[in-house]
Amino acid sequence: MKERLLLFTIVFGLGIFLYIFQSYFNTVWGLMLLICFMTIYAVLSSLAYKFQSRKMQKYPPVVNENYKPFITVMIPGHNEESVITATVENILAMDYDNFEIIVIDDRSTDNTAFVIKDLEKKYDKVTALIRDKNAFPGKSAVLNDAFKLAKGEAILVFDADATVNSDFLSKMVPHLEPKDVGAVQARKIIRNKDTNFLTRCQNNEYTMDAHFQVSRDSVKGAVELRGNGELIKRQALEDINGWNNYTITDDLDMSTRLHIKGWDIRFCMDAEVYEEGIIYLWPLFRQRRRWLEGTIRRYLEHCEDALHSKEMSLRASVDMFAYISQFIMPLWLIMEISLRLFKVLAQDAPSNVLYSSAILGCVIGVGFLFTARYSLRRYDNLSRIEALKQSVQTSIYLFVLWFPLVLFICLKILFREKDMNWGKTAHGLVKEEEKHLAAKAKRITKQIAGEIKETTKELKTTVQEKINNIKN
Repeated sequence: MKERLLLFTIVFGLGIFLYIFQSYFNTVWGLMLLICFMTIYAVLSSLAYKFQSRKMQKYPPVVNENYKPFITVMIPGHNEESVITATVENILAMDYDNFEIIVIDDRSTDNTAFVIKDLEKKYDKVTALIRDKNAFPGKSAVLNDAFKLAKGEAILVFDADATVNSDFLSKMVPHLEPKDVGAVQARKIIRNKDTNFLTRCQNNEYTMDAHFQVSRDSVKGAVELRGNGELIKRQALEDINGWNNYTITDDLDMSTRLHIKGWDIRFCMDAEVYEEGIIYLWPLFRQRRRWLEGTIRRYLEHCEDALHSKEMSLRASVDMFAYISQFIMPLWLIMEISLRLFKVLAQDAPSNVLYSSAILGCVIGVGFLFTARYSLRRYDNLSRIEALKQSVQTSIYLFVLWFPLVLFICLKILFREKDMNWGKTAHGLVKEEEKHLAAKAKRITKQIAGEIKETTKELKTTVQEKINNIKN
């Protein structure tokens, strides 16, 4: 109810502001100021990253080789029998010896529990946790249950489809050593990015996110956890009482609560965690719907604590506001255009007033395009032409996916009761798709072989008839 009232106040206030000021001023300038603020902050963050990079090249940070905390790796899984074994064996191959793995079966209806038990028998470092069928749902509850068994000084969380390089923990751990650092996030990469248009755009979206995370890390801003490949200090976890069972985005909710408590979160660009991209539109829409809803709800839920926190740094506060403006901007633009269109239809305003809003929309689109191109050039090393091509595709993808979702989620929060609809991401679809394609290729090959055999038979018959005619 608190979230609904706060969002209603924001939307109603923004609507009144736009309606009144459209009658006397051009409110496009207000949106332009918001965009200018975001642009200036993005430029300053990028400059800070360049300055930090040069400083680190000149004065390389000294790594404390004696800092080797015991790590508990947690891998929650729900119906993950097709991928969980490969994930566990990949993680066991890390060159960091001081760790254990807790694999959790969360009320699966397939053979995940049996697979996990077999892994426990096979490997000494693996512990299986089978949750009761009536246990509280959600990833946060799963992790809280596993945390009771964890022995580690820090907790490393992976999704059930994650894969990493052997030096993953060796790169992550040094960033966790400072006393004020509560967590470290690795860079996420789509493993099957070349499967189709959607997976390619998802990977480009992740690359843009990595760019923003690096920039936020450079100014010691409000870097966020991303669920997969997050390393969290036990002391920080205990300080915020673990994961929030009543959120649908455990990572984002925890990020905000850590910042409110004064903990710093760092981003490790060199440590990469690979995950499976979603190859179908509807599952992708469900996943992004959950992400966006969780993002907006955590700000509404924790805004009062963030405003009154004496432990949260000023840099994190400013950076958090800059990030929130990414969600204010599409809502503002949609309301701006809707109000102007209403006035045009009611003949209270000339039709050309829509031009300024349309032009501003194009400006926003161009901004996304250049950000995407810059990120793809810097972090994925694409050629100029390929980076431009993919940045256009990704900008269209982001506009089509995120703008309607912002409106939908705002309406959902305003007019529907809060639910814990997790919208689980299905893993192993790539393997199923590969099996489907292999079966299809086998059928086509068999069909072609049959046609070749039939054609060869006909040719033999024809040749034999001609030979018989010549003999006669």
